[in-house]
Amino acid sequence: MHNDRTITEARLKRVLDERIRPAVYPESVPLSVTVWNAPGEPVPVAEGIAAGGVPVEAGAAWGPPWGTSWFTVAGSVPRHWAGRTVEALLDLGFDENMPGFQCEGLVYRPDGSPVKGLNPRNQWVRIADRAAGGEEVLLHVEASSNPVILDYHPFVPTELGDRETADAEPRYRLARMDLAVFDGTVWELVQDLEVLEGLMTELPVESPRRWELLRAVERALDAVDLQDVGGTAAAARERLAAVLSSPAHASAHRISAVGHAHIDSAWLWPLRETVRKVARTTSNMTALLEDEPEFVYAMSQAQQFAWIKEHRPEVYARVKKAVADGRFVPVGGMWVESDTNMPGSEALARQFVHGKRFFLEEFGIETEEVWLPDSFGYSAALPQLVRLAGAKWFLTQKISWSQANKFPHHTFWWEGLDGTRVFTHFPPIDTYNAQLSGRELAHAVRNFQEKGGATRSLAPTGWGDGGGGTTREMLARAKRLADLEGSARVVFEKPSAFFEKAHAEYGDAPVWVGELYLELHRATLTSQARTKQGNRRSEHLLYEAELWAATAAVRTGFPYPYEALDRIWKTVLLHQFHDILPGTSIAWVHREAAATYAAVAAELEQIVAGAAAALAGDGAGGGTVVFNAAPHGRGGVPAQAAVRAGSSAPAPTEVRQREGGGFVLENTWLRAEVDPRGLVVSVYDREAERETIAPGAAANLLQLHQDFPNMWDAWDVDHFYRNTVTDLTDAESVGLADGGTTVRVVRAFGSSRVEQRIALPADARRLDLETEVDWHETEKFLKAAFPLDVHADRTAAETQFGHLYRPTHTNTSWDAAKFEACAHRFVHLEEPGWGVAVVNDATYGYDVTRTVRPEDTGTTTTVRLSLLRAPRFPDPRTDQGVHRFRYALVPNASIGDAVREGHRINL
Repeated sequence: MHNDRTITEARLKRVLDERIRPAVYPESVPLSVTVWNAPGEPVPVAEGIAAGGVPVEAGAAWGPPWGTSWFTVAGSVPRHWAGRTVEALLDLGFDENMPGFQCEGLVYRPDGSPVKGLNPRNQWVRIADRAAGGEEVLLHVEASSNPVILDYHPFVPTELGDRETADAEPRYRLARMDLAVFDGTVWELVQDLEVLEGLMTELPVESPRRWELLRAVERALDAVDLQDVGGTAAAARERLAAVLSSPAHASAHRISAVGHAHIDSAWLWPLRETVRKVARTTSNMTALLEDEPEFVYAMSQAQQFAWIKEHRPEVYARVKKAVADGRFVPVGGMWVESDTNMPGSEALARQFVHGKRFFLEEFGIETEEVWLPDSFGYSAALPQLVRLAGAKWFLTQKISWSQANKFPHHTFWWEGLDGTRVFTHFPPIDTYNAQLSGRELAHAVRNFQEKGGATRSLAPTGWGDGGGGTTREMLARAKRLADLEGSARVVFEKPSAFFEKAHAEYGDAPVWVGELYLELHRATLTSQARTKQGNRRSEHLLYEAELWAATAAVRTGFPYPYEALDRIWKTVLLHQFHDILPGTSIAWVHREAAATYAAVAAELEQIVAGAAAALAGDGAGGGTVVFNAAPHGRGGVPAQAAVRAGSSAPAPTEVRQREGGGFVLENTWLRAEVDPRGLVVSVYDREAERETIAPGAAANLLQLHQDFPNMWDAWDVDHFYRNTVTDLTDAESVGLADGGTTVRVVRAFGSSRVEQRIALPADARRLDLETEVDWHETEKFLKAAFPLDVHADRTAAETQFGHLYRPTHTNTSWDAAKFEACAHRFVHLEEPGWGVAVVNDATYGYDVTRTVRPEDTGTTTTVRLSLLRAPRFPDPRTDQGVHRFRYALVPNASIGDAVREGHRINL
């Protein structure tokens, strides 16, 4: 047989594109269209529908960035279409290749009830399954003109990321707005051919099945009259029936498809737009559930359910009914799909408390799986929290993005800090926006690393981020792929059904111990410092507010502010979403976050003050009442207690001139030397009689790096940033301040200035450093370095409810990949009998390097805190302005000392 494979495959592509797909809608008539542009922010549905508008036609420009336009479309079904299926085709000017990242719409009936969302791959609205002819059509479309931020040339700085800086030019042109006949037979033929093409091109060329499919496709194309596709589509489908009915192999991989629309709670759009994205997508999905009895859709993030409940009750009513029917499935059990590296202990626990409570109270459902496909790495504290929250399973996908090392498992037991294990799945399809294409399914089968032990994987299926979720085309593929020779078997089912089966067949899955570190997006630990400071401050204020309000309620009858604290917690949890706290959203999001954190702080400080006043009483007892919120005693005050304090004070710190310039600060425990450059060249532990700083080195050294990653600017820092570094050693002034108790250092570099204050508190085993930076750099990375005379093979970095050990060496590619890692309030390292901690009040990123000194063969282990970055995408002015950081060096510190000092600097 002559080999005409490539010719037939090319024929299929052209005939599909140019003849068969266009024949799905063989006849159409234009609708009349009017538009009203809402001024400012979005308006209520009733107002938008009643507003009226001016006539427009296809091709008209519309939609300034972040605007809302209300289109009204009207027409009547031609009488000669009687008995045929009719749909409205409403194209707002979509780019079909960018679902979820552009304009979107939600269609309403005249009474304000929602119909479905409009998205690039979902532009149709069913008018009649079997038209009578002459029906009047009247629909309203709430269209949002979200600008394209992440374009074909990605990561280009843009001012479109904030309404305050965006221009007012229309971004879109209205395209097709028609009534059309829908030919279901032609549509089914398209689905047949797409599935067979996808399967065929992924099979080996030498496979008999591939050639069987090729010949069947050839026969089907021969049956199509290109001038009468509709009249010959049924005959073409008959020629495909045999190859579509050939059953899958007994050993075929099994894929559980789950309807899904990953919706970032904020990212390249503000929070208010996510409310509308969720409404559009859930309207789509509840409509699809009504049409497709085998379809199952899963949605995470209790916050997103709460948004629909508050802002779109008519949509929420449909969601509640679908949940009650068991086909719209709440998953995840968290308030949002949060970052899991940076949230504090209590906050990460509250993600589960508030999420699980919402699902229980609203739906009576106890979610059993934790659903976090897109967060940027996963804390080693998660397994115990998952199990303590009553969940059994964990799902992620993002680890497939790692740059250096391929994760060795797809289904495994994940063991956390305390030894708790949770059954975990990592879909081998390597996407949380699966389309069930032939390429995706073949990749899932080839990629699955549990072959021979397990037979199942999961595929979250649907367009995310406002792309509209699962489509009828995806469901059509799944029906054809349920039992098809050469393919994996595909079935739509609940995540819990997948996990039950996967767990049952693979209970002895391998074990992964410790964090799931993402070898990518490491700069998320530093970008948008104000957002990170707001989170840290809010977490500690919430802790203090609950502590003192509860104590005052028990002791004095103080009215406990439950509603306020519940509301504030949800606000803080929302801002821990994995594109807000990591600093990867547009400027609008972070501008609003700063205002929100300021309001949260003011309200919590008021609660703390009220509770403290109630506990202190009327002052009749005399003296000063001292409150210690720390979980350990401080300054003679017991843990988490309020007592009347005496007036004793420790011996003051001595500050004197240093020989050769600079200053010496000395107290009972430590002697610190600051040289004329304002650098800390010695911190001597008087009790242990040993030096903290490595010989010839200087601590509190600010270092500046060029920072231009290969992609994902706000997300990434690539290893090569270390190749160039500037030590900021020049000082404009080094002198004393605060009555001679503090060394004040002022430096200038680039377009920025920094002021540092170095103090040794009386009777304290720590050196305090306060840094204020007026930051005006771009594409730079600022670090604070502490070269320590410590031989340590590992660091201990605080994480939720414990600390995680990480190696200081780069023995393996896995070790080398962790060149930027996360710590909460402390990083600790030690050699036998003596350790050092670096504690902080607002930073998360750090790195550690070690060298052996040739002159004395001693080891220098350098800890560097990551202070500031200056990426230009997606926020072109990331972190410009004034920032304040506090951190401290704690010599002769055990882990317990690090914990205590970490609390102290944050409370």
